[in-house]
Amino acid sequence: METTGNPSVFLLTVNGQIEGANFPDYDNLYCKYCYVYGHDWAPTTGLEEGITQITSKSIQSHRLIWNFPLETTFKSTNPSGWPQLVVSVYGPDVFGNDVVRGYGATHIPFTPGQHTRTIPMFVPEPTWRLQKFTGWLLGRRPEYTDPKVVAQGEGREVTRVRSQGFVTVSFHIMTKDMKKMGYDMGPSTPSTV
Repeated sequence: METTGNPSVFLLTVNGQIEGANFPDYDNLYCKYCYVYGHDWAPTTGLEEGITQITSKSIQSHRLIWNFPLETTFKSTNPSGWPQLVVSVYGPDVFGNDVVRGYGATHIPFTPGQHTRTIPMFVPEPTWRLQKFTGWLLGRRPEYTDPKVVAQGEGREVTRVRSQGFVTVSFHIMTKDMKKMGYDMGPSTPSTV
């Protein structure tokens, strides 16, 4: 039987939005997102994945604006495997095929409050010039079958990638019962080096 004075889990609430992106060479893009988290974590409310609308650059700005909401609550027994947000941006190529324009990931901020993250994006590159040419000709660019691989380190060291664009995400983080479980999530003090 659980008592209110001694919780067995803590909660992490993630609110915010995928604000937009900067991809100088591309337009008419949309974004997919998902969360990657450890074995002790479980979502309790909200969406674990989603897809934004297609957006275009305005005449006044070269920025793509989505303002797509994020609302998810997780529960866990320990901070190992802290959730990460994985974003994948897609748009049309010259033939009108949807192709990946960038992958990126960031950890959900650890401390409660308002946070903004600018996520550098990258795309996998073919290893041979012939692959690059046939991929362009057939409209088939290299992409991950599961974008969640972006949040994991295994196997990524052998993948050739190219940096391309940025996605901006704002977070409002709330936690519950972390201090009661022995985790101090207060603001960090600057270290002197």
